[in-house]
Amino acid sequence: MSNSKILVVGAGNMGAGIAQLCAQQGFEAVISDISLDLSENAKARIAKGLQKRVDGGKITAAERDAVLGRISAAGDLAPAAQCAFVIESVLEDIEIKRKVFAELDGIAPPETILATNTTSLSISAMAEATKRPDKVVQMHFFNPPTIMKLVEIMPGRKTSPETLQAVTEFAKKLGKDPVVCKNEAPAGIVSRVLGQLLNEATWLVASGVAEPADVDKAMKLGANHPMGPFELIDLIGLDVHRAKMQTLTRELKDPRYKHPDLLDKMIAEGRLGKKVGKGFYNY
Repeated sequence: MSNSKILVVGAGNMGAGIAQLCAQQGFEAVISDISLDLSENAKARIAKGLQKRVDGGKITAAERDAVLGRISAAGDLAPAAQCAFVIESVLEDIEIKRKVFAELDGIAPPETILATNTTSLSISAMAEATKRPDKVVQMHFFNPPTIMKLVEIMPGRKTSPETLQAVTEFAKKLGKDPVVCKNEAPAGIVSRVLGQLLNEATWLVASGVAEPADVDKAMKLGANHPMGPFELIDLIGLDVHRAKMQTLTRELKDPRYKHPDLLDKMIAEGRLGKKVGKGFYNY
């Protein structure tokens, strides 16, 4: 890359985590959202998390300050004009993402790669909103991005081999161990396999076979999973999981991916998971 500045679009937990990761690996990171307040709040959350690491003796105050010094906040996409790489991590809504990519395409230099952190939406549909479909690619991080070692990389129909190579090298510079999918497919590898696992676990509870805590215990002790499926779905968000499965059902036209009705009931009750303090568990 010609420079070390990365724009992360989206100031949610994933966007903030990706920006922190970039800064920890020596890149300048700009967090952007629809308002400067949202981006500054994301930086404040990063600062709070780093302070906990200082208090726990994991990093020094100087290291904390160095990371924060490489993170800046923006309320628009103008910083894309100075960035070698853009990572989009906004809401899982294809029209919102297409709008973001079209705007980025008009601001970023022609050589800038535009990556999406989408879980299951079409990379090609986003690329079609730009004049550089060869430079649009999926770069899917896992939560939390600062800890999880994997990045899934997936091409759209027109993504160039050079873009795939550049993104793979960038992922390695971020300390990740990437996998590269051969072709575009909804939800890639991990999310597609996990989606079925989380659905099946929910069917077990919905049909009265077992309680969530017992399913989690069984999968942790019997399958050596680090987290149980209900701990995981609460962390991801019940609404996020449902949206992914709805996309898979629609795109693949396969009833195997239909989510259990129990999720609809819980979401209607506001039980979205850890982010709101209640899901399958109370927090």
